[in-house]
Amino acid sequence: MILDHGQIKALDRIHRLNIINSVSGIKPANLIGTRSADGVSNVAVFSSVVHLGSDPAHLGFIVRPARKLPRNTYENLRETGQYTINHITPAIAERAHYTSAKFPREVSEFEQCGLAEEFVDGFTAPFVRECTIKLGMQYEEDVPIERNNTVLVIGSVKLLIIPDGVDSGEGHLDLSATEAVGISGLNSYYRLEKFAQFPYARPGEFPDHL
Repeated sequence: MILDHGQIKALDRIHRLNIINSVSGIKPANLIGTRSADGVSNVAVFSSVVHLGSDPAHLGFIVRPARKLPRNTYENLRETGQYTINHITPAIAERAHYTSAKFPREVSEFEQCGLAEEFVDGFTAPFVRECTIKLGMQYEEDVPIERNNTVLVIGSVKLLIIPDGVDSGEGHLDLSATEAVGISGLNSYYRLEKFAQFPYARPGEFPDHL
């Protein structure tokens, strides 16, 4: 199948949405937890979390600011300055998926979707108890993307919660051991399986068979 620009534009809207969301490959599956200024917890599934730098440690994710639909995650983290990123596992994937429903701002997705809040001293934003790897984040800035009216939210990593035994000792985390999952498109979930680890690539240090 080969589709040019015109053929892509001519696709049914849902077909086009699904295929464009899938062709980028497997994306990280995370729950982002926030808490409003008036104390209502929120949690929502995101597949756009991306590494921006390790020193200082920054991550970003994409959000569409509110227009006709509420964006509780974005509104909450702007109000309080804090949010959490939690790796989804197969055991909670279905519950995590349904956090994408458009609940009213005063309704907690934790309660509606059967997920447990977990709080850590120094953080007002809730972590997801059932998740394995959890990050406490501090909101830093927005980068508007005018092309499609989205925003890159940039945050700094303030806290890491990682299960014992998954760090190689050099910082290489075995994500298959933590049962982290990935997302393709909007609603297809994949297990991760580590199959190789290669050394840092330097010119002149390639294996003989290459």
